[in-house]
Amino acid sequence: MIQRIGRIIVVATFAISTLSAEARTVRMFDTRVPMRDGVELSADIRLPNDTDRHPALLIRTPYINSLNPAPSIDIMAALNRYVEAGYALIYQDVRGRGDSDGEFDFYHNEAADGFDTIEWIARQPWSNGDVCMLGVSYLGAVQWLAAKEQPPHLKCIVPTAPSGQYFVEIPYSGGAWNMAWTLSWINGTSGRSAQGALLTDIDMEAVYQHRPLITMDEFMGRKMPLYQKFISHPTEDEYWQEITLGRADFENIKLPVMTVTGWFDGDQPGALYYWRMANRFSTVKDKHYLVIGPWNHVQTFLGGAPTIGEFHPGPASVLDNVDEHLEFYAHFLTGTAQSYDQPRVRTFLTGVNEWRSYDDYPPPEMQQKKLYLGSGGRANSLFGDGGLDWSAPGAQPTDSYTFDPKRPVPAIQTPASDLRPNERRDDVLVYTTETLREPVEILGQVWVELYAASDARDTDFVVNLVDVFPDGRAVRLGPVTGIVRARYRLGMGREELLLPGSVERYRIDLHDIGHRFLAGHKIRLEVTSSWYPAYNPNQNTGNPVATDTEWRVAEQTIYHDGEFPSAVILPVMPLD
Repeated sequence: MIQRIGRIIVVATFAISTLSAEARTVRMFDTRVPMRDGVELSADIRLPNDTDRHPALLIRTPYINSLNPAPSIDIMAALNRYVEAGYALIYQDVRGRGDSDGEFDFYHNEAADGFDTIEWIARQPWSNGDVCMLGVSYLGAVQWLAAKEQPPHLKCIVPTAPSGQYFVEIPYSGGAWNMAWTLSWINGTSGRSAQGALLTDIDMEAVYQHRPLITMDEFMGRKMPLYQKFISHPTEDEYWQEITLGRADFENIKLPVMTVTGWFDGDQPGALYYWRMANRFSTVKDKHYLVIGPWNHVQTFLGGAPTIGEFHPGPASVLDNVDEHLEFYAHFLTGTAQSYDQPRVRTFLTGVNEWRSYDDYPPPEMQQKKLYLGSGGRANSLFGDGGLDWSAPGAQPTDSYTFDPKRPVPAIQTPASDLRPNERRDDVLVYTTETLREPVEILGQVWVELYAASDARDTDFVVNLVDVFPDGRAVRLGPVTGIVRARYRLGMGREELLLPGSVERYRIDLHDIGHRFLAGHKIRLEVTSSWYPAYNPNQNTGNPVATDTEWRVAEQTIYHDGEFPSAVILPVMPLD
């Protein structure tokens, strides 16, 4: 076999016995893997130091396989534990990134390239033909894309925090443009090497203020083709549908799957989309497992930490994810374990700080209950009169505020952070329960049913669910701040502008939350119209978003009465 290592061409043999007896791992860098169209992708391979054929673990990354993505953690030491356990580890740069040839195009090449890589692995003399995949974020989503192609030698996948809903999480959320993430992420994956350091001396505030959005990348200093593609597809069209798995895909994927995500993971919506679709349509859903910890995006792969934001879930919340993977592989990949002795669903509830096990998610005993918004007409700010109540409202006055897109509400992005600085603003409506006499436990999907009107042709509505501590801290729950762009209120497949002054019903997803509001705490909902710079502030004009250069102030009105009962819908669990 001919193998290229850097600029040197060598003949790679597999006479492992000639290597040093002290070496535990055989390494082969920049191994060329041919794709069906002739493009070669680069893989770094680590093998146990023996002459056996091994089951293989495949990781496919756009983040350069020679770089440590988390400098505070020795990632390679963790991955080498798989090799020490007897697995071949293949760490591949995806097309157009690192040492791989071709052009990077987000997820659009990953299904075919994943299939070809898996089948190439199965043919190698060090492989026993059985392959499983692992990895977090982009590295998780590529597993589902490969699985839908049904490669014969793929035996299981462990997708951690995979994205999967492109108008719900990235690059659009509720139809709103994920401005800060899109610029940063696409810049970082532009070119073949890591590009993130280029942002360190750029005035990003000036970049965020630039209009039109379609030239924001060039204003920042780089024309980015992927940025142009994303912003030029503002509805859920064929471009996005091509990389979104549907019912037929989940019916045809017959693999064991362990999905891992977190209550504060920004890609949780995608991870649980895959879970719910497989749970509904897969013919082998009994082999699908779910773990949700009190984790942010990176922690889903690293296993967590005793503290996240204002919450302190403690050391019991931290898992050894390598051990978790190895236990899964031992049954579903190698068959060396007769069973996989883990509950089908494991979740860690913040507030009470306990792991819970279930046969399904969400648990069938969960009941959706509404907390209704109410006020005397002055819910503006922390000092207003906004309330939340389990009883349906009668006649009530409306609440209103002025949304100036040039004075947006700043995004407080740290998970489980204290939102009180924002709650002092008059353009933030605050609705709070009385002090809880009994705990309220929620586990499942949370959303807000908001009845609202605007004098603009288009605008945004933004919500946060908050646990108010006895000392006044207002701690944000959930993986993301909820948002809906009004032009997408009827669905992401088309845009329909508002009739100014018309009352509309908006569904705003806060996604999944597992938390117990303790006695002595309060439940709070914030309503506003911006979250900057996470989302581009709606310019309220109704013009095409990508090319708009005009700005308009909007007057917003929130309804909460018998005819228009705005509410937050909570997945309430019965208490023991």
